[in-house]
Amino acid sequence: MKFAILLFAVVLFSFILVSFSPVDPIQSYLGAEMMVVSEEQKERLAEYFGVDESKTQQFLNWLNMFLHGDLGTSLLYRQEVIAVIQERFLASFVLMAISWIISGIFGYALGVIAGMNKGTMIDKAIKSFCFILASTPAFWIGILLLIVFSLWLGWFPIGLSLPIGMLAEEVTVWDWLKHIILPALTLSIIGVSNITLHTRQKVMDVLESEFIRFARSKGEEGFRLFARHGLRNTLFPAISVHFASFGELFGGAILAEQVFSYPGLGQAIVQAGMNSDVPLLLGIVVFSTLFVFIGNLLADLLYYLIDVRMKNGETI
Repeated sequence: MKFAILLFAVVLFSFILVSFSPVDPIQSYLGAEMMVVSEEQKERLAEYFGVDESKTQQFLNWLNMFLHGDLGTSLLYRQEVIAVIQERFLASFVLMAISWIISGIFGYALGVIAGMNKGTMIDKAIKSFCFILASTPAFWIGILLLIVFSLWLGWFPIGLSLPIGMLAEEVTVWDWLKHIILPALTLSIIGVSNITLHTRQKVMDVLESEFIRFARSKGEEGFRLFARHGLRNTLFPAISVHFASFGELFGGAILAEQVFSYPGLGQAIVQAGMNSDVPLLLGIVVFSTLFVFIGNLLADLLYYLIDVRMKNGETI
């Protein structure tokens, strides 16, 4: 019930925002053909898409279609919204999945190193690195990577997800990797700081616990001590926090896809907003809200599992 209320509020707020856009959706739909289409044809298109009605009626019409499982037709792509989402989500999912895994691995590793070296220069360097990342805009990181690795060094292409002018069957795995490395690196850098700082604190708490002191009294030290007694006490909390970062991940993907012209949901939602494509915009809003909700739900479930293990004394 709470999710339904949240979803309705997000959709309504998004519709209100796009309603203030000065862009004419019919003009965006026609493009260069706007000058040769008669006024009568424009009125027919407006009636067909329902943009000739009041904003309230437009929202109620969309809500009625949504409740019947129909997200409408995109004015920008001239196909059903669900088809656009299915096509674009695959590209975004691959990008976000790679970035999520990379940021999780590196974030956890840095957090463990910082926590086990509390107060040292290594700890201070990692903390400073995380604070810098947390305050750096994602688009700036993407532009910087483009300048260095695409323009100066020429190691990677400037953008897109596949080479221009090549058939799908001609594209190799290396061609695909070259196009996704920089966007994935940009997106993964964004998520490193949060997981690093959280893991660092958890590691310090675990190392100060009584059972760690007991293990040290038996001669265990260093990473061997952490691997045997601290790994599972810090790994599961880190994973649960990482699942809760789906919202940040999706928001970062929007910026990364814009910088690298990557054809995913992030780029589609920006184009929908700039061209007043209400059906597509609201469809992606619904999908992204569901995506973030699933991430938070998984995080809550993991927290519950962690609490059960702690109650049973299995983490010690």
